Amino acid sequence: MAAKRLSADTVDFSPSGSSLSKGESFLDTARNIEAMGVSLMVVRHKTPGAQLFLSQRMNSPVLNAGDGTHEHPTQGLLDVMTMRERCGDLTGKTVALVGDIRHSRVARSNIWGLTKLGAKVIVCGPATLIPPQIEKLGVEVSHSLDEVIPRVDCINLLRIQFERQRGAFFPSIQEYAHLFGMNATRLKRARENVVILAPGPINRGVEITPHVADGKHSVILDQVSNGLAVRMAALYLLHRRQQELLSFPPEPQVSLI
Repeated sequence: MAAKRLSADTVDFSPSGSSLSKGESFLDTARNIEAMGVSLMVVRHKTPGAQLFLSQRMNSPVLNAGDGTHEHPTQGLLDVMTMRERCGDLTGKTVALVGDIRHSRVARSNIWGLTKLGAKVIVCGPATLIPPQIEKLGVEVSHSLDEVIPRVDCINLLRIQFERQRGAFFPSIQEYAHLFGMNATRLKRARENVVILAPGPINRGVEITPHVADGKHSVILDQVSNGLAVRMAALYLLHRRQQELLSFPPEPQVSLI
Protein backbone atom coordinates (compact mmCIF):
# COMPACT_ATOMS: atom_id res chain seq x y z
CA MET A 1 0.00 0.00 0.00
CA ALA A 2 2.87 2.39 0.80
CA ALA A 3 4.33 1.88 -2.68
CA LYS A 4 0.97 2.34 -4.37
CA ARG A 5 0.31 5.55 -2.42
CA LEU A 6 3.56 6.81 -3.96
CA SER A 7 2.19 5.88 -7.44
CA ALA A 8 4.60 2.98 -7.88
CA ASP A 9 3.76 -0.22 -9.71
CA THR A 10 4.26 -3.25 -7.49
CA VAL A 11 5.16 -6.86 -8.24
CA ASP A 12 4.51 -9.48 -5.56
CA PHE A 13 6.85 -12.46 -5.34
CA SER A 14 6.31 -15.66 -3.40
CA PRO A 15 8.93 -18.47 -3.16
CA SER A 16 6.34 -21.23 -3.49
CA GLY A 17 5.93 -22.15 -7.14
CA SER A 18 8.86 -19.95 -8.18
CA SER A 19 12.29 -20.93 -9.47
CA LEU A 20 13.46 -21.03 -5.86
CA SER A 21 11.37 -24.13 -5.32
CA LYS A 22 13.13 -25.69 -8.33
CA GLY A 23 16.62 -25.21 -6.96
CA GLU A 24 17.55 -21.70 -8.11
CA SER A 25 19.65 -19.74 -5.62
CA PHE A 26 18.29 -16.80 -3.65
CA LEU A 27 20.74 -14.43 -5.32
CA ASP A 28 20.02 -15.63 -8.87
CA THR A 29 16.30 -15.20 -8.27
CA ALA A 30 16.81 -11.65 -7.02
CA ARG A 31 19.05 -10.81 -9.98
CA ASN A 32 16.41 -12.11 -12.40
CA ILE A 33 13.80 -9.89 -10.78
CA GLU A 34 16.17 -6.92 -10.94
CA ALA A 35 16.77 -7.61 -14.63
CA MET A 36 13.05 -7.06 -15.24
CA GLY A 37 13.55 -3.39 -14.40
CA VAL A 38 12.52 -3.05 -10.77
CA SER A 39 13.67 0.15 -9.05
CA LEU A 40 13.64 -1.07 -5.47
CA MET A 41 13.18 -4.32 -3.55
CA VAL A 42 11.30 -4.80 -0.29
CA VAL A 43 12.47 -8.09 1.17
CA ARG A 44 11.24 -10.16 4.10
CA HIS A 45 13.23 -13.31 4.71
CA LYS A 46 13.50 -15.96 7.41
CA THR A 47 17.30 -15.84 7.43
CA PRO A 48 19.01 -13.07 9.43
CA GLY A 49 21.26 -10.98 7.18
CA ALA A 50 19.57 -11.98 3.91
CA GLN A 51 18.85 -8.36 2.94
CA LEU A 52 22.40 -7.26 3.72
CA PHE A 53 23.66 -10.10 1.53
CA LEU A 54 21.49 -8.89 -1.37
CA SER A 55 22.30 -5.20 -0.93
CA GLN A 56 26.02 -5.92 -1.30
CA ARG A 57 25.52 -7.76 -4.60
CA MET A 58 22.80 -5.82 -6.42
CA ASN A 59 22.30 -2.39 -7.94
CA SER A 60 18.71 -1.96 -6.75
CA PRO A 61 18.20 -0.59 -3.22
CA VAL A 62 16.97 -3.22 -0.77
CA LEU A 63 14.56 -2.36 2.06
CA ASN A 64 14.63 -4.73 5.03
CA ALA A 65 11.06 -5.77 5.84
CA GLY A 66 12.22 -8.22 8.51
CA ASP A 67 15.05 -10.74 8.52
CA GLY A 68 14.37 -13.74 10.70
CA THR A 69 14.78 -12.96 14.39
CA HIS A 70 17.30 -10.20 13.69
CA GLU A 71 15.67 -6.84 12.92
CA HIS A 72 12.57 -5.12 11.55
CA PRO A 73 13.69 -1.53 10.93
CA THR A 74 10.45 0.03 9.67
CA GLN A 75 8.50 -1.41 12.61
CA GLY A 76 11.07 0.09 14.95
CA LEU A 77 10.73 3.47 13.22
CA LEU A 78 6.94 3.48 13.37
CA ASP A 79 6.98 2.49 17.04
CA VAL A 80 9.37 5.33 17.83
CA MET A 81 7.25 7.77 15.81
CA THR A 82 4.12 6.73 17.71
CA MET A 83 5.86 7.16 21.08
CA ARG A 84 7.15 10.60 20.12
CA GLU A 85 3.66 11.71 19.09
CA ARG A 86 2.38 10.92 22.60
CA CYS A 87 5.47 11.60 24.75
CA GLY A 88 7.44 14.20 22.79
CA ASP A 89 11.20 14.04 23.27
CA LEU A 90 12.11 10.51 24.35
CA THR A 91 15.29 11.58 26.16
CA GLY A 92 15.02 10.28 29.72
CA LYS A 93 11.78 8.38 29.06
CA THR A 94 11.55 4.72 30.07
CA VAL A 95 10.16 2.13 27.66
CA ALA A 96 9.41 -1.51 28.49
CA LEU A 97 9.55 -4.17 25.78
CA VAL A 98 7.50 -7.06 27.14
CA GLY A 99 7.21 -10.59 25.84
CA ASP A 100 9.11 -12.82 23.45
CA ILE A 101 12.36 -10.85 23.21
CA ARG A 102 14.30 -13.97 22.17
CA HIS A 103 12.49 -14.44 18.86
CA SER A 104 11.42 -10.84 18.19
CA ARG A 105 13.07 -8.80 15.45
CA VAL A 106 10.90 -5.86 16.54
CA ALA A 107 12.59 -5.83 19.95
CA ARG A 108 16.06 -5.41 18.49
CA SER A 109 15.04 -2.57 16.17
CA ASN A 110 13.21 -0.87 19.05
CA ILE A 111 16.31 -1.13 21.22
CA TRP A 112 18.55 0.47 18.57
CA GLY A 113 16.11 3.32 17.90
CA LEU A 114 15.12 4.08 21.49
CA THR A 115 18.62 4.05 22.96
CA LYS A 116 19.82 6.25 20.08
CA LEU A 117 17.19 8.81 21.08
CA GLY A 118 18.17 8.75 24.75
CA ALA A 119 15.42 6.54 26.16
CA LYS A 120 15.97 3.93 28.86
CA VAL A 121 14.86 0.47 27.71
CA ILE A 122 13.74 -2.40 29.94
CA VAL A 123 13.22 -5.84 28.39
CA CYS A 124 10.79 -7.95 30.36
CA GLY A 125 9.64 -11.53 29.98
CA PRO A 126 10.20 -15.11 31.11
CA ALA A 127 13.87 -15.94 31.55
CA THR A 128 13.59 -18.48 28.73
CA LEU A 129 12.50 -15.72 26.31
CA ILE A 130 15.26 -13.22 27.14
CA PRO A 131 18.45 -13.65 25.05
CA PRO A 132 21.62 -14.15 27.08
CA GLN A 133 23.87 -11.09 27.43
CA ILE A 134 21.27 -8.74 25.96
CA GLU A 135 22.39 -6.24 28.62
CA LYS A 136 25.34 -5.51 26.32
CA LEU A 137 22.89 -3.59 24.10
CA GLY A 138 22.41 -1.11 26.93
CA VAL A 139 19.12 -2.37 28.32
CA GLU A 140 17.87 -3.43 31.73
CA VAL A 141 16.46 -6.95 32.15
CA SER A 142 13.46 -7.79 34.32
CA HIS A 143 11.38 -10.92 34.76
CA SER A 144 8.52 -9.20 36.61
CA LEU A 145 6.02 -7.05 34.71
CA ASP A 146 4.39 -5.98 37.98
CA GLU A 147 7.70 -4.53 39.17
CA VAL A 148 8.31 -2.70 35.88
CA ILE A 149 4.87 -1.16 35.27
CA PRO A 150 5.03 1.79 37.73
CA ARG A 151 8.42 2.91 36.31
CA VAL A 152 7.70 3.19 32.59
CA ASP A 153 6.25 5.77 30.23
CA CYS A 154 5.57 3.36 27.36
CA ILE A 155 4.91 -0.37 27.25
CA ASN A 156 5.41 -2.22 23.97
CA LEU A 157 3.75 -5.63 24.18
CA LEU A 158 5.45 -8.03 21.81
CA ARG A 159 3.59 -11.01 20.39
CA ILE A 160 4.60 -14.54 21.34
CA GLN A 161 6.35 -15.81 18.19
CA PHE A 162 4.86 -19.29 18.09
CA GLU A 163 5.88 -19.75 14.45
CA ARG A 164 9.58 -19.25 15.26
CA GLN A 165 9.75 -21.22 18.49
CA ARG A 166 11.10 -24.75 18.48
CA GLY A 167 10.44 -25.72 22.05
CA ALA A 168 8.31 -25.10 25.12
CA PHE A 169 9.55 -21.83 26.61
CA PHE A 170 6.80 -21.54 29.23
CA PRO A 171 4.31 -24.01 30.73
CA SER A 172 1.10 -22.66 29.21
CA ILE A 173 -0.56 -19.70 27.49
CA GLN A 174 -2.69 -19.18 30.60
CA GLU A 175 0.38 -18.85 32.82
CA TYR A 176 2.03 -16.42 30.43
CA ALA A 177 -1.11 -14.26 30.31
CA HIS A 178 -1.31 -14.32 34.10
CA LEU A 179 2.29 -13.20 34.61
CA PHE A 180 2.96 -10.98 31.57
CA GLY A 181 -0.38 -10.05 30.04
CA MET A 182 -1.44 -6.40 30.21
CA ASN A 183 -4.86 -6.24 31.84
CA ALA A 184 -7.08 -3.73 33.65
CA THR A 185 -5.61 -4.54 37.07
CA ARG A 186 -2.06 -3.88 35.93
CA LEU A 187 -3.10 -0.77 34.04
CA LYS A 188 -4.31 0.78 37.33
CA ARG A 189 -0.76 0.53 38.70
CA ALA A 190 0.76 2.25 35.67
CA ARG A 191 1.45 5.96 35.26
CA GLU A 192 -1.53 8.13 34.39
CA ASN A 193 -0.36 8.86 30.84
CA VAL A 194 1.24 5.50 30.08
CA VAL A 195 1.27 4.60 26.38
CA ILE A 196 0.43 1.03 25.35
CA LEU A 197 1.78 -0.27 22.05
CA ALA A 198 1.49 -3.69 20.43
CA PRO A 199 2.89 -4.52 17.00
CA GLY A 200 0.20 -6.49 15.19
CA PRO A 201 -1.22 -8.96 14.97
CA ILE A 202 -2.30 -8.76 18.60
CA ASN A 203 -3.34 -11.85 20.55
CA ARG A 204 -6.26 -10.69 22.67
CA GLY A 205 -6.31 -12.44 26.01
CA VAL A 206 -2.62 -13.37 25.82
CA GLU A 207 -0.33 -10.32 25.66
CA ILE A 208 -3.19 -7.87 26.10
CA THR A 209 -6.83 -7.95 27.15
CA PRO A 210 -9.60 -6.31 25.08
CA HIS A 211 -10.13 -3.70 27.81
CA VAL A 212 -6.56 -2.45 27.40
CA ALA A 213 -6.33 -2.93 23.62
CA ASP A 214 -9.41 -0.77 23.06
CA GLY A 215 -8.78 1.70 25.89
CA LYS A 216 -7.59 5.30 25.92
CA HIS A 217 -3.96 4.37 26.59
CA SER A 218 -3.73 2.15 23.52
CA VAL A 219 -2.08 3.52 20.35
CA ILE A 220 -2.26 0.27 18.38
CA LEU A 221 -4.23 1.75 15.48
CA ASP A 222 -1.98 4.82 15.49
CA GLN A 223 0.91 2.42 14.92
CA VAL A 224 -0.85 1.06 11.85
CA SER A 225 -1.40 4.55 10.41
CA ASN A 226 2.15 5.61 11.21
CA GLY A 227 3.45 2.40 9.67
CA LEU A 228 2.06 3.42 6.30
CA ALA A 229 3.64 6.88 6.55
CA VAL A 230 7.01 5.53 7.70
CA ARG A 231 7.17 2.99 4.90
CA MET A 232 6.21 5.61 2.31
CA ALA A 233 9.06 7.76 3.63
CA ALA A 234 11.54 4.88 3.56
CA LEU A 235 10.64 3.96 -0.03
CA TYR A 236 10.81 7.59 -1.17
CA LEU A 237 14.16 8.27 0.48
CA LEU A 238 15.74 5.08 -0.84
CA HIS A 239 14.51 5.73 -4.37
CA ARG A 240 15.61 9.38 -4.29
CA ARG A 241 19.05 8.39 -3.05
CA GLN A 242 19.35 5.87 -5.87
CA GLN A 243 18.37 8.51 -8.44
CA GLU A 244 20.96 10.91 -7.03
CA LEU A 245 23.67 8.27 -7.32
CA LEU A 246 22.71 7.53 -10.92
CA SER A 247 22.59 11.22 -11.88
CA PHE A 248 25.71 12.27 -10.04
CA PRO A 249 28.27 9.47 -9.98
CA PRO A 250 30.75 9.80 -7.12
CA GLU A 251 34.18 11.27 -7.72
CA PRO A 252 36.83 8.62 -8.44
CA GLN A 253 38.92 7.72 -5.44
CA VAL A 254 42.65 8.26 -5.92
CA SER A 255 45.24 6.83 -3.56
CA LEU A 256 48.55 8.63 -3.34
CA ILE A 257 51.29 6.32 -2.11
